Amino acid sequence: MLVSTRKVLMFVLVLMLAACNRDRVRADDAETLPVDQLYRVSKDMLDSGQYRRASRFYERLVSRFPYGKYHEQAQLELAYSQHKERRAEDALSTVNRFIKLYPTHPRIDYAFYLRGLINFEREAGFLDRFIEKDFTRRDLANIRQSFQDFKELVDKYPQSGYANDARTRMVYLRNGLAQGEINIASYYYRRGAYVAAANRAKYVLEQFQDAPQAGDALALMTLSYERLGQTKASADARKVLELTYPQHPFFSGDFPKRRATWKQLNPFRAEA
Repeated sequence: MLVSTRKVLMFVLVLMLAACNRDRVRADDAETLPVDQLYRVSKDMLDSGQYRRASRFYERLVSRFPYGKYHEQAQLELAYSQHKERRAEDALSTVNRFIKLYPTHPRIDYAFYLRGLINFEREAGFLDRFIEKDFTRRDLANIRQSFQDFKELVDKYPQSGYANDARTRMVYLRNGLAQGEINIASYYYRRGAYVAAANRAKYVLEQFQDAPQAGDALALMTLSYERLGQTKASADARKVLELTYPQHPFFSGDFPKRRATWKQLNPFRAEA
């Protein structure tokens, strides 16, 4: 029994020493290691979540070895590592450079997907990692860009292994953009700017007719036109709402709500 315990302790000690040796990779190694070893070290750092160190080693690899398969793959993984560091601008610069330089690369579809993902998450701040946020109440410029990035992937590489996830995110983003417009329209309505509210709601119907928020748009149009004294336009909007969304809270007097229902429509709630 004692011998067995000693063997276990020795085995644990060997593992600990091996881990220590891995941790002892020095910054100088990025200047001296051959390309294959430098790539392996960088990848180990990336896989273990050491994103800052991984980025530094990938950057040296790209700089020291400007050609070849390791250089190309390192650029993709550098972009991902920078993204995980929350260095969105650097990550976008890296992935855009890759797309420009290697348009026929076997993993070019991943590059487009990664670009969409960077824009998808670039607005998240420190607190957003721990507190669930409603992105529809932020600046939507990057969200629109993310939608376009995923759309480009789906259009160019419909059979890509990343295409299905991109399509799911596009639906989410489309609904979020629609909700953002509804938020603005609701604000205008509460402030008595009924023309602006009606126009925003109409925009939602024109641009996001398949989004769940189309019902809210019709309801806001009904209310806004009624306030403006445009009886026929209000009645027409109400009729369409009744035909397409008969269970809408408008008919129970529970609209417009001050609190958005966006979280109920968010398939990525558990993501960091």
